[in-house]
Amino acid sequence: MRDKIKLVCEEGTGEYYTTTKNKKNTPEKMRFKKYSRKLRKHVWFKEDKIK
Repeated sequence: MRDKIKLVCEEGTGEYYTTTKNKKNTPEKMRFKKYSRKLRKHVWFKEDKIK
């Protein structure tokens, strides 16, 4: 089963992406380098829970 997750910017801009993840295959927290529109560059985004 795929769960919805939120990828939050580590730079503290408040930006986030939403995606899904299979917790059986990847139990650890995900971390991606994605584009931040506010900073206009690629920064690290880490997994967080959707409230």
